[in-house]
Amino acid sequence: MKAATVRRYGGPDVITLEDLPQPEPKPGEVRVRVTAAGVTTADARLRANDAPRGFGLILRLITGVIRPRNPVPGMEFAGVVDATGTGVTGFLPGQRVFGTTGISGGAHAEFLTIRADGRLLHQPDSLSDAEAAAFFFGGLTAADFLLDKAGLRPGERLLVNGATGSVGSAALQIARSVGAEVTAVAGRANHALARKLGADAVIDYSAGPISGQWDVILDVVGTLPYPRAKGLLAEAGRLLPVTATLAEQIGAALRPRLGTHRISGGVIGEDRSAMERLIRLHHDGVYRPHLGRTLPFAEVRAAHALAGSRHKQGNVVIVMP
Repeated sequence: MKAATVRRYGGPDVITLEDLPQPEPKPGEVRVRVTAAGVTTADARLRANDAPRGFGLILRLITGVIRPRNPVPGMEFAGVVDATGTGVTGFLPGQRVFGTTGISGGAHAEFLTIRADGRLLHQPDSLSDAEAAAFFFGGLTAADFLLDKAGLRPGERLLVNGATGSVGSAALQIARSVGAEVTAVAGRANHALARKLGADAVIDYSAGPISGQWDVILDVVGTLPYPRAKGLLAEAGRLLPVTATLAEQIGAALRPRLGTHRISGGVIGEDRSAMERLIRLHHDGVYRPHLGRTLPFAEVRAAHALAGSRHKQGNVVIVMP
């Protein structure tokens, strides 16, 4: 099979296309013929070992100290069941599926194997393969932070800092469905998209310091740590740092309340129940992943460069031949 491989940490140029043996499903596993795969900011960070400050060594201990332990990147995928291992129930060859492999990667290849009882679900007919491949990364993050960590309520004022990437574009849709009053922070070229996705007001991040007050701030890009966000939070306001340094994460864990404010960060729920909730939101008309660029598998380097640029619209997806 053809697979994108990363044999050393670095920029998009370290990615090569190689011929690798097709994986065989072990007992309890499903082999998926990948039709499309998401290329996320997380994929770009893992490839480059570009973690937020303080997480570099931790990340290397997880993914490989000298070089990536698993050379095939990619977490989000859509595809077709190709074969099943012994003991698998609920999946049959030919069925359309989608899911996420998590930090272990492997999705940027023509085939992958994944546990049938893991993060693998049947793909709804209402999603194209490209949409299915972009479904979980931003959607799971946005739903966890807004619904679980913040408990966003109707009428609350929400600021989404970094509103038109994969997480931000999902957050705007979910917040609109809750009935929040949403302000998006985005580049001027993305203002129309932010309004289309659910923003009531839009702020140009290049126009100077942000002013105003909000009940909840979702900081996707990591430029509003608490010292900067403090003056923007209303009484009993909540700061949700999606991107934060190790020191900021530890500080939020040890002291989540600062005066009347609360900081809620940390890991998100990516289990099947969280995935199934996101599918329900999709069926209810709340959420559909926004596709920014869809590129052929042969252009996986360009896809990684775009995902790592921090200026992409929505989701980047590669489509297999």
